Amino acid sequence: MEKSLEISRHSCAHLVAAAVQSLYPQAKFGVGPVVENGFYYDIDFKENIGEEDLARIQKKAEEMVEKNLEFIRQEMSLEEAVELFSSLGQDYKVSLLQDLRSRGTTKMNAEEAQDLEGTTDRVSIYQVGDFVDLCRGPHVATTKEIGAFKLVKLAGAYWRGDVNNPQLQRIYGVCFASAAELESYLNLLVEAEKRDHKRIGKELDLFSFHEEGPGFPFFHNKGMIILNELIAFWREKHRARNYQEIKTPAILSRKLWETSGHWDLYSENMYTTKIDEIDYAVKPMNCPGGILLYKEHLHSYRELPLRIGELGHVHRHELSGVLNGLFRVRAFTQDDAHVFCTKEQLEEEIIDIVQLIKEMFSQFGFSEHKFTLSIRGEKKKDKYLGTDQDWEWAQNAILGAMKKLGIDCEMMPGEAKFYGPSLDVQIKDALKREWQCSTIQLDFNLPARFDVTYMGEDGKEHTPFMLHRVVYGSLERFLGILVEQYAGAFPVWLAPVQLMLVPVSSKHLEKTEVLARELSAQNIRVEVQRADETVANKVRRAVTEKVPYIVVVGDRELAGEEWTIRVRGQEEQVKMSQADFLAKLEGEIKNRVV
Repeated sequence: MEKSLEISRHSCAHLVAAAVQSLYPQAKFGVGPVVENGFYYDIDFKENIGEEDLARIQKKAEEMVEKNLEFIRQEMSLEEAVELFSSLGQDYKVSLLQDLRSRGTTKMNAEEAQDLEGTTDRVSIYQVGDFVDLCRGPHVATTKEIGAFKLVKLAGAYWRGDVNNPQLQRIYGVCFASAAELESYLNLLVEAEKRDHKRIGKELDLFSFHEEGPGFPFFHNKGMIILNELIAFWREKHRARNYQEIKTPAILSRKLWETSGHWDLYSENMYTTKIDEIDYAVKPMNCPGGILLYKEHLHSYRELPLRIGELGHVHRHELSGVLNGLFRVRAFTQDDAHVFCTKEQLEEEIIDIVQLIKEMFSQFGFSEHKFTLSIRGEKKKDKYLGTDQDWEWAQNAILGAMKKLGIDCEMMPGEAKFYGPSLDVQIKDALKREWQCSTIQLDFNLPARFDVTYMGEDGKEHTPFMLHRVVYGSLERFLGILVEQYAGAFPVWLAPVQLMLVPVSSKHLEKTEVLARELSAQNIRVEVQRADETVANKVRRAVTEKVPYIVVVGDRELAGEEWTIRVRGQEEQVKMSQADFLAKLEGEIKNRVV
């Protein structure tokens, strides 16, 4: 994000909070960080506000802009800041300061630490109008420098992400340098709303969510058809690259998760149980189980690279406030694979995975890709596993692979996980939104923890390089992305119903159903509109279901004459012989035409 725009958005968060304080003097303020395209602010109102109140807050904030209010900075000690915010009745700010005094920012989440990172014994505060906030800054000089902004929605959020804490109201806003950029983005939001996968998923009978299982999606028959097509495509592409496929248990013992480090570092996100008085956990990831299978016997260097894939169903406890349709769930299928290779094979394996990712995404119409490489930061190198030589070799292997592929790669210092550098891939959808699905992660951690080895050409045991990688990332999330990419109008090969037959009248129904069974035997997904309605209404229903092809079946069609075919998205209907049309349809399915 451009630094000046980030400053404007942060300043806008303060401006909106100042407007809230003016309208709701009893409000208590949590945190207000910058996020993609804007900001949010978590606020404890005496009484909950509704969407209609956002317009009042927006108007008040705009009035403050016209007053050209200054952002005034002041420094003070932690004790003075606690005293100030206590006197203002701002309990959440006091809580942050007390936590800062006792533990520093290391235990804070990213949003909380955003305003306090680097703080020791002194803090800075900013005042705009009558509103005073705890903030490291910087900010714009005056409110007129903020740019164009719009408050877009309300949501609930537990204080510090803990369900045991009070629930605050989160005001989301967007902010851009100019009114034209803001308008363009708001238009994008309107189009995104039309493509909302939660609404379309319900309308097309793909999936649902139920209060008996919050965050756990229920897939209907039509949704399963799409998922199974995605899986079949995945398997086809992986078999061609000599991947083995495995399946590991969903529940494994605490001992395994202690060895992997998850029990200590990830337990708050894991679902646990007891079996025969022994602690077990539902797997949040597939890696440890895959390593157990690798260690079933000692492998020779001749077997490497060994590529092991798993469509593993994993469970992770996500806070209720962050659940979002298929984009953020508590159970999902990871198209995981682990590649064990020698040092010399590493670069070629990375090239092969990148080519696989590009090849698979192009099949869905995702032609724009952005690659970023997360590496160690210069500071706190001791928090990373592996030697300097390991990191240098791994990073150079990734960069060497990208150079051979002719792909630019943006470096992200300090963004690497503690156990190794990672290459992440973002795709752009039809609305030019970026989604990160694929990642290639080098791991210096688990091979050492599990004593993973192979027998080298020299007759000695060596530690292989281990690559974690996903393409879809999560099948469920990727389905959500596809729903929005296509606005529910899936290409023929993915469409749950590829052809809808509409009998002209009840006397044509029986023979139309015989025809449908014949087409189904040719692996065409076909349905018959059986409703006792007019032909126009039946066609209209099929159109709303976004079926790619619709054929009205009457005497002439059943007699073998030309078919009149309604093609999704086209005004004019097409006339073809049945044989020619079916050949065209089968070709689109076989070749996975987008």
